[in-house]
Amino acid sequence: MTTPVTTPVKAAPVKCLLVDDLDDNLLTMSALLRSDEVEVLTARSGREALELLLVHDVALALLDVQMPEMDGFELAELMRSSERTRHVPLIFVTAGARETQRLFKGYDAGAVDFLFKPIEPRILQNKAQVFFDLYRSRRQLAEELHERTETLRLNEIFAAVLAHDLRDPLNAMVTAAMLIDRQAESDAVRRSAGRIVASGRSMSRMIGDVLDLARARLAGGIPVHCEPAELGRVAQRVIDEQRTAHAECELRLVQEGELTGVWDEDRLAQALSNLVGNALVHGLPGQPVVLRLDGRAAHSVSVGVHNAGSIPPELLPHIFDPFRGSARPREHRTGLGLGLYIVEQIARAHGGSVEARSADGRTSFTLTLPRGQG
Repeated sequence: MTTPVTTPVKAAPVKCLLVDDLDDNLLTMSALLRSDEVEVLTARSGREALELLLVHDVALALLDVQMPEMDGFELAELMRSSERTRHVPLIFVTAGARETQRLFKGYDAGAVDFLFKPIEPRILQNKAQVFFDLYRSRRQLAEELHERTETLRLNEIFAAVLAHDLRDPLNAMVTAAMLIDRQAESDAVRRSAGRIVASGRSMSRMIGDVLDLARARLAGGIPVHCEPAELGRVAQRVIDEQRTAHAECELRLVQEGELTGVWDEDRLAQALSNLVGNALVHGLPGQPVVLRLDGRAAHSVSVGVHNAGSIPPELLPHIFDPFRGSARPREHRTGLGLGLYIVEQIARAHGGSVEARSADGRTSFTLTLPRGQG
């Protein structure tokens, strides 16, 4: 069996634009610059040059300064005013004297260099080659970035599909373990079934976090379904759940003002649970965690979660980044490191914000929620 021979794909030639009202100058410079790797475009006026630039991406433009109707300086200013051509390197070609004021005018118009006639061929070729190489490098980097971005997108889609499909068998496993727990006659069997249920619920939370991460990155944010809601009721439910899971910890709920708004209750419960759970895990043992709701403002409600303990200064700027928002070593973590990231995404989905502060041995997370329309 013969192995097929693959032929490397040849890169597209870079394009160079020459603008001069004299055919002899265009022919001379074209002959010096054209090659298998360089395609030369020629224009005999500024108007022709602008028409070519609407169609072609060029690595370099060489502009004659003295042209009728539109000189090189005017053409350069028009190119710099367009987003499409703003970053094209410009070299002015002139037969005029080396006047300082003229040079300054050219550089102010966006030139990177000047060439004076009669042009020395090797100088022209060497200077042009520098910009051709830079263009090829930028093009290669852009292609690599596109490929990596597409690979990342496909990986995120795969993670989302996998996480979604894992839910059904996991739910079946947890349901079966709960049934065994109810019917088992042996304490050992009940303990084992309880561990399966607890582990299954932990896995379910992680799968939910992965799905939320995929939604946030692929769909531009976590979806919310907002309805009239009362935040105090949501917070009390979260506190009751956390007290059950952390019976040894002291949790306090403080409420002030009017706590109604138009929100997604389930998502707010998720955000509050993540913040309170984070405070319980990372706060100092034996110190209370306080959840404070402040509804005294007319158009927004503030949620604060406060605990004893500090966030390392080097971690604080990245506290809401996915997989980076934990000061704990990876082997000691109980989740994927997505909790605070998801809190930030939920806040953004409601048009709000969240911030973290840590000073003098105290840490606070403040979630601000607009009341919405209601």
